[in-house]
Amino acid sequence: MPTTSTTMIILGLIMGTTMTISSHHWLMAWMGLEMNMLAILPIISKPKTLRSTEATTKYFMTQAIASALMLLASTMNAWQTGNWDITQLDNKYATTIMTISLAMKMGASPTHFWLPEVMQGSSLYTALLITTWQKIAPITLMYMISNHTPPVILMTIGIMSVLIGGLGGINQTQLRKMMAYSSINNTGWTITTMAISPNIAMINIITYIMMTTPTFMIMATTSTKTLKDTSTTWTTSTTTTYVVALLMLSTSGLPPFTGFAPKLLILNELVTQKLTAVATLLSLLSLISLLFYLRIAYLMMMLTPPTTTPSSMKWRHQHNHSQLMAIMTPTALMSIILIPAIPY
Repeated sequence: MPTTSTTMIILGLIMGTTMTISSHHWLMAWMGLEMNMLAILPIISKPKTLRSTEATTKYFMTQAIASALMLLASTMNAWQTGNWDITQLDNKYATTIMTISLAMKMGASPTHFWLPEVMQGSSLYTALLITTWQKIAPITLMYMISNHTPPVILMTIGIMSVLIGGLGGINQTQLRKMMAYSSINNTGWTITTMAISPNIAMINIITYIMMTTPTFMIMATTSTKTLKDTSTTWTTSTTTTYVVALLMLSTSGLPPFTGFAPKLLILNELVTQKLTAVATLLSLLSLISLLFYLRIAYLMMMLTPPTTTPSSMKWRHQHNHSQLMAIMTPTALMSIILIPAIPY
């Protein structure tokens, strides 16, 4: 891809998200989301394969429907109240439609079907963009309207996302689809607590982005795309093998890793708000997603030498990944050992 085109695409991604999170008018927020969507479409379709073309089409169709619902909700609210301010979404029907629209944009259940297919048809770095950067704008909008959003709807979407994210990831052998269901699972935790404590919800999504970034970077560096590849990653880099396994355990929310901190805060807030049943249900559902995280950790940490595997071994390539390591090392460390920074 030419340098000029790459620069324009990156600027479109950055400006679209920045415009959305800094605007107070619904039309400006919608415009930022459209810029963001149009900028990432050529990135998804760059490999020039049938899978990437299919993924681009599915992404465009889903985001276009979500944008149409968003325009419908904001227009309904402006018709009833005469106000286009994002924080003044007072019409209850408009609020419900807007919640569904934002849930579709970030890939939450029950409008999650596009996310695993799009990520499977994308490259690893594009999948990283979809699960991290592309979630910032819709989650920020949901944060801004959280005072008007019905808690029952948010918790229903959140619990369904946690359930689907756990059940969907169990039967997968492709790591990109597995990370897609992991994204749906963590989005569910964020949306569940958005109604009762938006600040903790933002802590959760920031922690998830911090854990996902080094995971995808390491997978891209070692060309790891399937569960079969994870069993022979030690031939490329032994240290990387253990780091990815620990990152997976942290993403699953096991103590004493960083991923346990936001889940503890969420459960504590739910119990404080007398929602013990919801907290218990989320805890039980998180055990389902723990299964496929533990499977990756087992394949990477237990099937190492001197254990022999029937899989073919990778050649030990020597590449210069100094720039990637400069990003991966601090983020990986924070994703594993940052739990002492928890405010409780």
